[in-house]
Amino acid sequence: MGMTITEKILAAHAGLDRVEAGTIVNARVDVAMGNDATAPLAIAAFREAGARKVFDRRRLVLVCDHFTPNKDIQAATNCKIMRDFAREQQIPRFYEGGEAGICHVLLPEAGLVVSGDLVVGADSHTCTYGALGAFATGVGSTDLAAVMMTGELWFRVPETVKVVLRGRPGPWVSGKDVILALIGAIGVEGANYRALEFTGEAVAHLTMADRFTVANMVVEAGAKNGVFPPDETTREYVYARGDRDPVFYESDPDASYADVLEMDVSALEPQVAFPHLPSNVRPVGRVGSIKIDQVYIGSCTNGRIEDLRTAARLLRGRKAAPGVRLIVAPATPEVYRTALAEGLLEVFLDAGAVISPPTCGPCLGGHMGILAAGEKALATTNRNFVGRMGHPKSEVYLANPAVAAATAVLGRIAHPDELKGVHRL
Repeated sequence: MGMTITEKILAAHAGLDRVEAGTIVNARVDVAMGNDATAPLAIAAFREAGARKVFDRRRLVLVCDHFTPNKDIQAATNCKIMRDFAREQQIPRFYEGGEAGICHVLLPEAGLVVSGDLVVGADSHTCTYGALGAFATGVGSTDLAAVMMTGELWFRVPETVKVVLRGRPGPWVSGKDVILALIGAIGVEGANYRALEFTGEAVAHLTMADRFTVANMVVEAGAKNGVFPPDETTREYVYARGDRDPVFYESDPDASYADVLEMDVSALEPQVAFPHLPSNVRPVGRVGSIKIDQVYIGSCTNGRIEDLRTAARLLRGRKAAPGVRLIVAPATPEVYRTALAEGLLEVFLDAGAVISPPTCGPCLGGHMGILAAGEKALATTNRNFVGRMGHPKSEVYLANPAVAAATAVLGRIAHPDELKGVHRL
């Protein structure tokens, strides 16, 4: 019996010839990441255990992104803890200020994660890096502390579900719609502690940005990780950025899968997740008239340059509707710089948007976009739980950047085709 990509990566990092679903392994970690919401707890646990040195100062990445620029004294304290620790341990990959970006966009962009890696991060959306053909998953702060000390962590090898994507995405349909439709079909517990492996001819039509978005949100279905088999698109991305040699794994033809799911992406239209679950999904054409107070374009899910280009295409020459607060957050300094060079920031400013520095802030109700009681927001983020972006009596709807831009202009959740004079993608 052959092995899946996930099984092969875990076996290789555990020093084993093969593993099977359910096996407990102790595996070597290539990259460990913590942010300002989680790293201070890991650093405290590291010190309480009496540890003196991290396992590899170049394999630990610390990013101040959740509550930065520092929103209050606690946020400043958290970043200071990380800054002091980075200096003490001589960690070169400590990011803050103008060098910091949203961690799950920053790490692949900077080439810190490559195909075949085993990556853990004290953040649930660490699964994003599976788009590169890596095994990546979120862990708790104490687990991160253990990795910081030893460079290893134990895992139960997950079962793998093969998700076969057929067809070709239609106009205004992106990776966000693919993953929302999947979560809507299987539910928020539909892939509990399983790996979701995405295959099929439609994958060739998904950009790396699309794949990062899909992998980012597998955790919203309960998955341990998501993974795309590396192809030429992957290789081109990794070789342009990576600082280490990648390993391109593919599943064996006789690998065992717990289930096989098929989706015809050519039949999809843009999707909208209603409050208060990412699985509460319906096509934008069946949304009805829902007035929106705030539109947020950004996050580790949809803050890449491709997302900003899509939004700007629809916002060019238009204004956000009266009463709608439009916030745009480029995910990293590189995305920000590119958007500036391409004139996208001017488009957003002309549309009446507030342009945020790279930060996670609005996504998790941290800062720079908090909702009041009774307000409704449409966001390109990954979660819409009760109180996720502010007051417990606010509501968050999830959608792709094209729907977000159209919604900002019309003041209600809208299909991009409702804006006249815009050529379909």
